[in-house]
Amino acid sequence: MNSETQSSSQSVPASGGERAASDIFGRVRFVLVETSHPGNVGSVARAIKTMGFGDTPGSLVLVSPREPDVLNHPDAIAMASGADDVLARARIVDSIEPALAGAALTIAMTARQREFGPPRLLPRDAATQAGTVLGSAATSDVAFVFGNERYGLPNDVVERCSAVTHIPANPAYASLNLAQAVQLIAYEMRLALLDAAPAPVAVAHGALNIGYAGEPATAEQIESMFDHLQTGLVAIGFLDPDNPRKLMPRLRRLLARRGLEREEVNILRGVARHMLRVGERDSQDDAGQDPQEQHPQRNQ
Repeated sequence: MNSETQSSSQSVPASGGERAASDIFGRVRFVLVETSHPGNVGSVARAIKTMGFGDTPGSLVLVSPREPDVLNHPDAIAMASGADDVLARARIVDSIEPALAGAALTIAMTARQREFGPPRLLPRDAATQAGTVLGSAATSDVAFVFGNERYGLPNDVVERCSAVTHIPANPAYASLNLAQAVQLIAYEMRLALLDAAPAPVAVAHGALNIGYAGEPATAEQIESMFDHLQTGLVAIGFLDPDNPRKLMPRLRRLLARRGLEREEVNILRGVARHMLRVGERDSQDDAGQDPQEQHPQRNQ
């Protein structure tokens, strides 16, 4: 182990025991074993950062990378594309043991079938199990382990893991690069954590920022809006109050499919107000016409 590797491993604890237990995202570790290309290391840093991981020192661990100074390599920095901070906090070790130390669940990424080995899980199931472990043990980590781009993981590394997973890609062309594989696992892990997280954690990690959600309308506001809308539809002659059929129930079902927000209710009430004005104007126009001209079709 060179001096830089020694310094890195001494300054970053292997386990999550000294970290804040509330930061569950900081207890997910991504381990790359014997990675060949510095650019792939940078791409992995970017992949895990986009999914909310990598803020904690040691979240990215490199086991015997082929390029000794990989964290400072221009290709790694370029491919990190803004995730330089994840690279700076990465940890380099010379064997799998310190990379997995302190992890309560370790999951190896491998598509190779082995006669003897850990149980096999699909990525979503692996992420769910990892989330359960993180939720039940407030100071333990979980680790996902990825092999060399060309050769994958050696048997001795896989045997040290609790479970294995693989991405069920197209069997005729199951070609994923390292960063793509890490991104998919990180995505599944993010969903599993956000699904189980309390509201403050979910908000902090953007769970409620998917699309826009306004203030929900109350039942009273919705009922008032329907009354207003019905009056407007009658005013413009679209709804016959003596023969309404099922127009209003169908409108209720239509508008109930996604839940109405307060602003949406206000928009529909604005439409109803406009319909009432149009209906009033038409009534005034009809009142100013000769009675024989108001309904010319009746004279034909």
